[in-house]
Amino acid sequence: MIYLDNGATTEMDEKALVRMVYFLKSNYGNPLSQYSIGEEASRAVEAARIQVAQAIGASPSEIYFTSGGSESDNWALTAMANMYQKKRHIITTAIEHPAVINTCKYLEKQGFRVTYLPVSGDGFVDVEALRAALDEETCLVSVMTANNEIGTIQPIEEIADIVRTSGAWFHTDAVQAVGHIPVDVEKMHIDMLSASAHKFGGAKGSGFLYIRKGLDLEPFVHGGGQEHGKRAGTHNVPAIAAMGQAIKDAEKDMSVRMVYERKLRDTLIDRILDEIPGTRLNGSRDDRLPGNVNITFDGIENETMLFRLDAKGICASAGSACSAGAIEPSHVLRAIGLPDSEIRDSVRFTLSYRNTMEDINNTVEALKEICRDLRSR
Repeated sequence: MIYLDNGATTEMDEKALVRMVYFLKSNYGNPLSQYSIGEEASRAVEAARIQVAQAIGASPSEIYFTSGGSESDNWALTAMANMYQKKRHIITTAIEHPAVINTCKYLEKQGFRVTYLPVSGDGFVDVEALRAALDEETCLVSVMTANNEIGTIQPIEEIADIVRTSGAWFHTDAVQAVGHIPVDVEKMHIDMLSASAHKFGGAKGSGFLYIRKGLDLEPFVHGGGQEHGKRAGTHNVPAIAAMGQAIKDAEKDMSVRMVYERKLRDTLIDRILDEIPGTRLNGSRDDRLPGNVNITFDGIENETMLFRLDAKGICASAGSACSAGAIEPSHVLRAIGLPDSEIRDSVRFTLSYRNTMEDINNTVEALKEICRDLRSR
């Protein structure tokens, strides 16, 4: 198998898996218990909190564990909205993850006004449109760090500075970015940040929300006193411990992984565009995630392409895994100006440091064969 769908989920980090199994089998204590295995579990949770905080330049007290990126996005947006009675305006972008887009649609039904910023053909937020959209009623701006479909990396520091000057708060969905590119919440002036462990070698069902100190959001889950009383429920110790280990390993090897993944990415892009007629790259050529490649194959529906790739043992996707099976074409590709016909001909490949150059070359040869066959009919 050649696995090129790391944007959907990643293979678990080996050390993280070992740590997870330990807390599933050998130490299954509740971290709020007073006996030794409970105390060890509690120490593991707090150690992971420190590891996560160090990875994004935060303080441990600013990290809140959640079930993943979608929960973190929901918490950030709904809790911020509930803080305000007069400021009823939210700004986001047309290419956000459904966890943000659909939460904004929910808030619109609650009486909030939401502005969906346009993006360029490469997927960059229109900064001037952001300036124009900000007003006295704006309470929150949410812009993802890097897009999950086309990989475009936004100028978050510049965007956050504009938002800060306006007096609004800034949230970023960094699910695709954390563990893959440098993220520093202080340097980038981020007030809230969402992340998901299974995107950087952790376990599914775990993630975190960074909340800047001084921003007192209301609890997302009411109950016990876990997560500083903000998110009740017994800690998922195995997954949290694994997440801490995974993010530590990802950060330690990030610079090396980025160089390697970019080499694989650029080879895949160059070979496809040079050797397969009727192909185009979607998203920025340079300012994109190290492992993201999104290509339109003229005249070949992505469903057919993915079926043929799967038959050859190659895993790719037609966009966001969270939107798989959706009838509507990708809202991201539509936002960058692609007509529906081209959207349905687009495939996403997301690479990792585990892939090899042989994987890339074999994938290109498979794509060339598939395209020749399908276009000759």
